[in-house]
Amino acid sequence: MAVLTWALITAPIATQSRLTVYEYLRRVAGPSFNKVYNVVNAVLFCALGGAMITVSASAVRILFNIPAQTHWYPDSAAFVAVALTVGTIVVAVAVLGFQKCAQFATVCSPWLLVVFITGGMVALPALSAIGNGETFTGFNQFLALADQYIWTGQTPDGSPSMTFWQIAAFAWVCNLAMHGSLGDMALLRFAKNKKYGYFSAFGMFFGHYIAWICAGIMGAGAMLLMKTNMSHLDAGGIAHAVLGATGIVAVIIAGWTTSNPTIYRAGLAIQSIFPNKSRAYITSIVGVITAVIACFPFVFTRLLDFVGYMGLLLAPVGAIIVSEHWIFKKIGLTPLWSKYQGNDLNKAALMTWAIGVVFAVTCEQMGLLHLFFLFVPTYLLSIAVYIMLAKSMGAADNYTEQEAEYHNELKQREIYHAEQARSEEIKRTEVKPASMLEKVSGAIALASLIAMVIAALKVWGAGADYTSSFKSFKAFAMYPTVIYFISATTWITLREKSIRGNANE
Repeated sequence: MAVLTWALITAPIATQSRLTVYEYLRRVAGPSFNKVYNVVNAVLFCALGGAMITVSASAVRILFNIPAQTHWYPDSAAFVAVALTVGTIVVAVAVLGFQKCAQFATVCSPWLLVVFITGGMVALPALSAIGNGETFTGFNQFLALADQYIWTGQTPDGSPSMTFWQIAAFAWVCNLAMHGSLGDMALLRFAKNKKYGYFSAFGMFFGHYIAWICAGIMGAGAMLLMKTNMSHLDAGGIAHAVLGATGIVAVIIAGWTTSNPTIYRAGLAIQSIFPNKSRAYITSIVGVITAVIACFPFVFTRLLDFVGYMGLLLAPVGAIIVSEHWIFKKIGLTPLWSKYQGNDLNKAALMTWAIGVVFAVTCEQMGLLHLFFLFVPTYLLSIAVYIMLAKSMGAADNYTEQEAEYHNELKQREIYHAEQARSEEIKRTEVKPASMLEKVSGAIALASLIAMVIAALKVWGAGADYTSSFKSFKAFAMYPTVIYFISATTWITLREKSIRGNANE
């Protein structure tokens, strides 16, 4: 559902308009509305980015014997220092801009996937008597272990567990701010065509689906290995118990890869309010705020609820843009009618946003629908309300002259982007063949990932030797990790130099 939302809603609007959601909203709802939205958006993104920095800090704190931070507030000055240090590094990458964030993700993502998979593989035998002489027999045994130790339906604190459909809905809603609410227009506006929206499948099916399953296995394994309860563990503690030093690196990188683009988005949101300030300057300020938030793990401890509320708070805005972009023309209304009227504030949009949020919060507080199920009714209600209000405020009037002027502007924008796309295509088709060092470094990076999987497979079938094989894997995993990052960084650096060198020529 998330992939289809990106592919069928976010990517088409982004590639047709070539605008960020902030700029599109400024045209639809007016500068005043846009300022309010951008502030709300930036605050939410700062909180989410802070939570991800907290995740990274939960791994670093192990190196300094700092206790796990399981409360909403920090109870260790040393943890605050660690969170601020990690936050500084994360912000530095975000300040470098879109290209550096993309390069960082390109290097880290394959390794993260392999680490999650191998972590789940080596933790699985710890869940039963496999380590006492039995050998893992296959999928049926995995299901039995999952029922008994991992997805038991029992929560650590005894609270009611989530249903299957609630978890499925959460898997959709947790990124709602990026797809249904169109936050990722900021990224997808650079895409060659709308089909690039389907590339979100790599993040969803590998980065979420497989990674979440493996994280569940690692969590259950860590509890048994450390003889403790999940409520006493954080992400760093679980990863370290299963993967050793490699687990610490994995959690740090996992937090970075989420917080980097989140801080980048927050910077874009605030920059649209202060267009005379540079993106780097604004992103730096936003990053400082985010790093301070990371010192207080309140968002991380309530992350599921936070992303649910974040999605609902922004859902009506996505519905407004979808209405203007796709629905208005079909029902005889004029897109951008408020802009053509010269309004600084689209009152219909503001009222729709307020009504949508009040509806969602009321339904959730009264127990009419679970938080994760409210997206669809809130979205549909917002579309209906906005159409009704816009029509009553002049969206059905004739704006032929203003439309012609605006469409001419769009045509110029399309010509510009078409020229940019052709230029990029020429650069890539004329790129010189990869050098021997580039090919070798890429091959070494791939081989190091394969080596980790092979080592994990040996632990899987170790039988009575599981304990010693498990310890050996934790010690070994750091070597291919170091080799991977050196070789992968070399590969992408040479690759980018080749592209830039061709462009300069």
